[in-house]
Amino acid sequence: MGFMNFAFIGMIIFPIIVLLYYFFRKKYTKKTVSSTLFWEEIMQETKASPYLKKLQKNALLFLQLAALLLLVLALMNPYIASTKIAGEQVIFVVDTSATMLAGKEKTTFEQHKETMKQLVKDMAGQRVTLVTTGNQPTVLLREETNASTIEKAIDSLQVTYEEQHMEKAMEVVQAFIGQTATAIYVFTDFLEKQQLPVESQFVEWHVYGQTEALDNVAITKFAATANDEYTTALIQLTNETAGPKKVAVNLYSENELLALEVITLEENDSASHLFDQLPLAQSITAKIEVEDDYEVDNEWTTVIQQEAMEVMLDPSMHALIQKGFVAVYDQVLFFDQATLQQATDRALLVSNDTELLDGEHAVILIGRNDAESKEIQAFANQSADALFSFSSLQDVYVQSVYPPFDDFETIATVGEEPFIQLSPKGDIVILADLQATDWPLHPSFPLFLWSAVQQVSASGDSIGSFTPKQSASVALRETEWSIYNDEGQYVASFTNGKQFVAPEKPGLYELSSDDESKLFATVLAGKERHIQTGENYTLGKLTNESDEVETSTSFVPYIVFIILLLLLAEWEVQRRRGFTN
Repeated sequence: MGFMNFAFIGMIIFPIIVLLYYFFRKKYTKKTVSSTLFWEEIMQETKASPYLKKLQKNALLFLQLAALLLLVLALMNPYIASTKIAGEQVIFVVDTSATMLAGKEKTTFEQHKETMKQLVKDMAGQRVTLVTTGNQPTVLLREETNASTIEKAIDSLQVTYEEQHMEKAMEVVQAFIGQTATAIYVFTDFLEKQQLPVESQFVEWHVYGQTEALDNVAITKFAATANDEYTTALIQLTNETAGPKKVAVNLYSENELLALEVITLEENDSASHLFDQLPLAQSITAKIEVEDDYEVDNEWTTVIQQEAMEVMLDPSMHALIQKGFVAVYDQVLFFDQATLQQATDRALLVSNDTELLDGEHAVILIGRNDAESKEIQAFANQSADALFSFSSLQDVYVQSVYPPFDDFETIATVGEEPFIQLSPKGDIVILADLQATDWPLHPSFPLFLWSAVQQVSASGDSIGSFTPKQSASVALRETEWSIYNDEGQYVASFTNGKQFVAPEKPGLYELSSDDESKLFATVLAGKERHIQTGENYTLGKLTNESDEVETSTSFVPYIVFIILLLLLAEWEVQRRRGFTN
């Protein structure tokens, strides 16, 4: 605390003068006069309260002294100095991934929200921008200066369970900086310094991480397959704590316990366990009971996968296609018209015969036997379809392509021309001969074939598993589809399979239309099943003119208000005593 105008201390002479006036003012002797004898009866109520009478005689002195002393204090202008946040603007980058729910007494997310609120109180009217992470970063506030609005936005923040994707959030933040001095506060659990673009002189980075060591035991893998008789499930557990952990593994289906196993995990170790001959079910949920500081990765729900499809190749297919399938499958068969008649429902046909698309079997069409290709000579571009989760089309060169199918969905292009399409019933169409590309030379080619088989092998009663808030194209007829969680609560709706977005919270969901329903699961991404200990640090330095500023909060308005109250009280005391006294 300090005084801006301490020289006004000399004004203390005025309350001293008032005090001296009361000391030397003329004294009067109390006498009884005949004309006032009848007043004494009326004044008895005053004599009944001698202390009040005494106080009334001195009240003016006390009130005047208090008012004058406060006036002198106001002239000296007292204040409290404080340091405010640096920069002309402030940007909050908030990690909303699932690992932010780790913590002991409080989650990392709640701790960061409290820190943000405290920073808002220390601001000197700076503009605040609030960005949350995710596959598509969201700007919740943009250059907001109202503290109440900012605090409400902070209170409304929720964990979205999807991956962090901090690099995408950094790209959004860069657009707000320009030539403006900016203080950027990143609230996450772990962020390496190398991930921050610190080359700008207009930016000062403040990173808040999870600094507390936490215990975590996670389900890192879980899958289940079924045949005609029973279900088999495989689970992998990982212990990330400094010490052994005893874990109880429970498998459920529709709240019915299918199996229970107790497993002991050594320090920083992983273990797998196979559950075989389980009852047939549409889905299975694995839950582990263990003492740790992160509960979200203690549960995993998966929809049951059917037995792998039998891959059958057209003998006219290029030898590279056969080699690609052999690389990921133990046995690949060839088919002709005779064997095609005897093929089971689980047969997957690989051919360039477009007539097979009208049949009942699943088809991967590579090239077309009913059209001529045209020269294109360009590199392939892929969409965000789940088919490319394990195999990228980056740097794949295509010399020529076939005409596309009009009613099929395009998920990859070459220049402006379609390259890979999906049929309404889920068939995959590659609109190029393999010898017209260099794709087989890329290591992603066998992985693409494996992904293609997995996608067309999906059960008709399920559409698979997705990560939180994942956008995907699913093979659904165009009608009104609604998503419900395992408790029957409505989540979202859409009318086109291209509009499908997985719910953010992990669990089992039902996709329902008027006369059809399908199951699917939302599962945490692999990165969200591991927690890391971070640190708090600052990088970069703002220019001198935008350094942290000293601000002062003056008490003068409050002092003036008190003086006005004292003057009002003085007037009331004078009125009660009579203005002529």
